Amino acid sequence: MATQGLLRRESLKRLLQGAVVGAVATLAVGFGYAGFTLGSTAKTMADDAAKNAVVAAMAPICVDQFQRAAGAADNLTALKKTGQWEQAAFVEKGGWAVMPGSNSVESGVTQACAALLDNAK
Repeated sequence: MATQGLLRRESLKRLLQGAVVGAVATLAVGFGYAGFTLGSTAKTMADDAAKNAVVAAMAPICVDQFQRAAGAADNLTALKKTGQWEQAAFVEKGGWAVMPGSNSVESGVTQACAALLDNAK
């Protein structure tokens, strides 16, 4: 009977070791390859995606406001002569990146707007 108790303890020990190794392997594969993420990482990714969506929606409005403004052709020529690093500031100074009903410029909109205008013919 003492042998049976020893075998049961040894089996339980092996079962627990297997469960621990399986859990560690699942976590390693999940975080490494299967796309598991922590809550904080998922929130950061969602915030970035939302910000990018806002910029993508507002940049064409900025372009439209630029093109409808008085002297649009001259402004476009001036924008294209401006260095890429200064184009966002040019758009912001012109006020074209301020959305209707707003008093401020959303971060990233001036850069996206300037890029769209710079690529325009």
